[in-house]
Amino acid sequence: MKKPENERNWYLIFTKPRMERQAVEHLERQGYCTYLPMMAATRRQRGRYRQTIEPCFPRYLFIHLNTRTDNWAPISSTIGVSRLVEFGGVPAIVPDELVRELQDREGETGLQRPPEPLFKQSDPVTVMNGPLTGLQGIIQATKGSDRVAVLLDIVGKNTLTTLAIHNLKHAEG
Repeated sequence: MKKPENERNWYLIFTKPRMERQAVEHLERQGYCTYLPMMAATRRQRGRYRQTIEPCFPRYLFIHLNTRTDNWAPISSTIGVSRLVEFGGVPAIVPDELVRELQDREGETGLQRPPEPLFKQSDPVTVMNGPLTGLQGIIQATKGSDRVAVLLDIVGKNTLTTLAIHNLKHAEG
């Protein structure tokens, strides 16, 4: 099915290092519609932790274009822009659903909300892989984004161990 002539698609722009915001500013000044998803992050600088706001996808931003009517020529020479992402010489189309989902995940502040953790403290779990397969335990704490501390009952004794979340599932019952 052929798309109407006035239909726009999302494309991906590769920016110069740490120049995503400048690229957005200069592209929008030229009349282009852009989208740069942002998130809050904690960074360590000079021995201290600081809250920062930074792009979700460093060096990338989205641009909404009509392939037939929009002038693409100024894009690659815009301040902060390195190039339009292409595959085989054809600009890569980003699915509308992906951009819409990113926009829907923004909170009131305009920043991306972090995804809900797979496991929460005190969730009952079952070990699915490894030497502890089949044992049941209780989540005690998260250890980064992919590991959790689990209290397991091993031979009648409570033992605290750290496991990868992909080795666990929520306990049934």
